[in-house]
Amino acid sequence: MRLPGVYRAADDTALLANVMRQGEYARGRRVLDIGCGTGALAIEAVRAGAASVTAVDLSLRSAAATWLNARVHRAPVDVRRGDLFEPVRGERFDLLLANPPYVPAPTSLLPRHRIARCWDAGIDGRQVLDRICLGSADALSSGGTVLIVQSEVCDERATLVRLEGAGIRSQVVARFRVPFGPVMRTRTALVEGRGLLKSGRREEELVVVEGCRD
Repeated sequence: MRLPGVYRAADDTALLANVMRQGEYARGRRVLDIGCGTGALAIEAVRAGAASVTAVDLSLRSAAATWLNARVHRAPVDVRRGDLFEPVRGERFDLLLANPPYVPAPTSLLPRHRIARCWDAGIDGRQVLDRICLGSADALSSGGTVLIVQSEVCDERATLVRLEGAGIRSQVVARFRVPFGPVMRTRTALVEGRGLLKSGRREEELVVVEGCRD
């Protein structure tokens, strides 16, 4: 179920869910889904054997959609509304899941009340990604893991560097090439002009970054 203005689960969601399932990252663990959208990842974490699942989103509609979908699928998900880690400040989790906005936008101003909030992420696509990298260490338990899905367009190396700088060992664990979606097709000239993607490309590589806290 997807309310108007809520991000529709797409290839990036499926890739992250597949990595979580195949690696058995969620089994027996306390899971936090950051930016939950429809709740697809949170529900998959429950199905993958998580001990508990908490889902957070700044959007009221997304929080409502996750709450509704979790109940339709009889998945015990604790849904909270707020900005990234704020609703769970002081709590620790064994697994963080993040499919944040990562599409480069015309300006650095992030939309608050339009569907574009689901993908617009500033000039280089990293405004939300960087905040997640910096905040993950405080939300992870010792030995905990963060899984982040993003596009190559917003520089996977920067994600690795940010996580390492926060004390989280990191690596890319999955790659998947997909054709440009509707939003990226409208931003082709923009990302090419900024040197974020080679001219003529009409597909992008999605990557899943794994970070582990000692």
